[in-house]
Amino acid sequence: MPLTDSSRRVGLARALSKLGYCSRSEAFKLTRAGRVRLNGGIRRDPEAPVRIEHDRIEVDGRELAAPAKVYLMLNKPRGVVTTASDEKRRETVYAYLDEDLPWVAPVGRLDKASEGVLLLTNDSEWAARVLAPETHLDKIYHVQIAAVANAGQIQSIARGVTTAEGTFLRAKSAQVLRGGEKNTWLEIVLDEGKNRHIRRMLSQLGIDVLRLLRIAVGPLRLGELPKGRSRKLTEAEKRALDRALQL
Repeated sequence: MPLTDSSRRVGLARALSKLGYCSRSEAFKLTRAGRVRLNGGIRRDPEAPVRIEHDRIEVDGRELAAPAKVYLMLNKPRGVVTTASDEKRRETVYAYLDEDLPWVAPVGRLDKASEGVLLLTNDSEWAARVLAPETHLDKIYHVQIAAVANAGQIQSIARGVTTAEGTFLRAKSAQVLRGGEKNTWLEIVLDEGKNRHIRRMLSQLGIDVLRLLRIAVGPLRLGELPKGRSRKLTEAEKRALDRALQL
């Protein structure tokens, strides 16, 4: 059911996030602090039901309206965390976004040590489709490992391994890109995404990861986007990804 259906209700904190004002966790704090009004009355319950298309929501006296949908690609640098704020005061991906953008949220995550394509949007339903396991959207990674890869290791990556915790991890495909005397660059394609999927899978095989770079999500390629820079998806890119989600 689309967001514009008049019968659709969401919690007040979630509504603030969907309207692009702030993250859901920040919305909880604003609501409990009495800074949010719903149809003229202060509401302190973050789960108070809201119909976004019909109800009037204000924060600190300012009425909120839904911003235009934004779809971004960021070339995430290594060492940056994929969160809005960090209790350890580490640099977050939001340091690399333009200040005039509406609130956007990452579509999935890249861990701190990983880099490359990270999508961000204020369209939460679109993000959910991108992340849905049943879409089996291909994600392509270039991975430098601290080993000279052999055929057996490549076969094991594609065949899959079971971690000590009992999680089965596999790649859709794996191949050698180039090798040296002490390390190898692999191309690994995933059509599912578990937490630290590649690192845990390779660790189970006794392989250390030196660098991990995501170069594509579905038909979207990193291309020449400089590290630490973001850009809006073109209409053609957005259509291409939407088509991939429907297949």
